Amino acid sequence: MIVIAVANQKGGVGKTTSAINLATAFAASGWRTLLIDLDPQGNASSGLGLASASRGASSYDLLVDEVPLSECIATTKISNLQIVPATVDLSGAEVELVSVPGRVERLRTSLASVQEYDICFVDCPPSLGLLTLNALTAADRLLVPLQCEFFALEGLSQLMQTVEQVKERFNPSLRIVGIALTMVDRRNRLSEQVSDDVRDVLGDLVFSAVIPRNVRLAEAPSHGLPALIYDHHCAGSIAYMTLARELISRLPSLRKAA
Repeated sequence: MIVIAVANQKGGVGKTTSAINLATAFAASGWRTLLIDLDPQGNASSGLGLASASRGASSYDLLVDEVPLSECIATTKISNLQIVPATVDLSGAEVELVSVPGRVERLRTSLASVQEYDICFVDCPPSLGLLTLNALTAADRLLVPLQCEFFALEGLSQLMQTVEQVKERFNPSLRIVGIALTMVDRRNRLSEQVSDDVRDVLGDLVFSAVIPRNVRLAEAPSHGLPALIYDHHCAGSIAYMTLARELISRLPSLRKAA
């Protein structure tokens, strides 16, 4: 199974939207897909139609109480896609785990024996705390959504440093699979300038596909659906399908190994 952490310590960059829609695109392509919601806000869970009251065992139980992964998985309305939901309890997980031995390896341990999925996306909180470290320690690859704004590169160097530290201490195989430019407004010259600057700095690490600002992307979570289901033909959905195809092209050796 391939594990991809979707992370950026800056909030509001389209991280959860990317995790939901990429997971949906992979599931629609026949990949047996698992999405793990590690954000205490639980937006990935609600974005897939799981009401707070209906969530049973969650990612909190998985990490803190070491409840088996199979007992934390919930079904979604989408074929081939299941989720480990998050609840508000997760907000206290970092405090509860701080003195626990092997605290950054809890997620990796839980995923170690899983055979029934082809790929797992982990939606991380907007921070570089213990929850994100668990995701990076468990992941084969990191996907970074980067908002196309003036301060797009602010904080990215810190994330890169964290990745290097995780590689040295916990997960030598971790690599960045790509940077996805999000919230691009082609009517705004600043968006194009920032996009060009990011590509100049990061080169081929940046995906060719870009995610535009799109009303239907913003509306979809309120209906408990990914944009790919809510409006398959909108510009945002088409962009995420293009991004998913590009991501798949960067994973062939990993999929063979999986």
